[in-house]
Amino acid sequence: MTNNRRRNLNFTYVSPFVKYMIFLLNFVFWLFGGLLIGVGLYAFVDKWQATGSVRVENVYDVVLNISLVMVIAGGVVFIVSFAGCVGALRENTCLLKFYSLSLLVFFLLEMGIALVGFIFPHTLQALLEESFTDKIIQTYREDPDLQNFIDFGQQEFRCCGLSQEGYLDWGKNEYFNCSSPSVERCGVPFSCCINATDISSGLVNIMCGYKVQMLPVSEAGKKVWTSGCIEIVRSWAERNLYTIAGIALGVALSQLLVIYLAKTLEGQIELQKCGWRS
Repeated sequence: MTNNRRRNLNFTYVSPFVKYMIFLLNFVFWLFGGLLIGVGLYAFVDKWQATGSVRVENVYDVVLNISLVMVIAGGVVFIVSFAGCVGALRENTCLLKFYSLSLLVFFLLEMGIALVGFIFPHTLQALLEESFTDKIIQTYREDPDLQNFIDFGQQEFRCCGLSQEGYLDWGKNEYFNCSSPSVERCGVPFSCCINATDISSGLVNIMCGYKVQMLPVSEAGKKVWTSGCIEIVRSWAERNLYTIAGIALGVALSQLLVIYLAKTLEGQIELQKCGWRS
């Protein structure tokens, strides 16, 4: 009788709060991952039906394909959060270890990118310009999703092109190149224009950027934004550094808290198993 009472005193119970907190948090992300997969697949199939094919020949084709990025990101979120949900609900230590390890890897990757961006902002800018400018500009008209994304970015950040060449980057596109037979030669997309929308009619003037590449910066600046988007985004990030750092710190602390909860639950389950064996 004394031995049984001693075992009960030493027995470790799994905390319901920790268990269901992990389950609920991951259930939300599990649904979010499924939503990303669904939207990404819908966009991918829609693009496939519209163009007849989707080119995936290298890493750039995958990274610049927004629908594929959504499917991949959604798949990762779905799998990791599913492991967290089932691991917590079924008290499975293998799934919990996979879950906490995945979160730790994500955390280290995020911290690495943040440190590089904070310590070497100009180097990161140069790397992004060198790696993506030509590919994004050249495929502007080939991918409707990418085109809409670029137009949105140029309008919101009031920029044109990507690199330090600014609006002249569009000379690398076959439609906007000055040697092109297209009517858009030597022009830029309407999203580069300072006043693309006609105030009286409310319609977008898609011809507002025509022949702009033939103008010097001083003249072109009266019609379109002339700075590249990567430089503008970097400047915006520097102006809002404390806000971005605060958000990043909040996200990092949240991830560490969830990792701590997962490891705590894992330890409680292991102790409970040891109690059963004894």
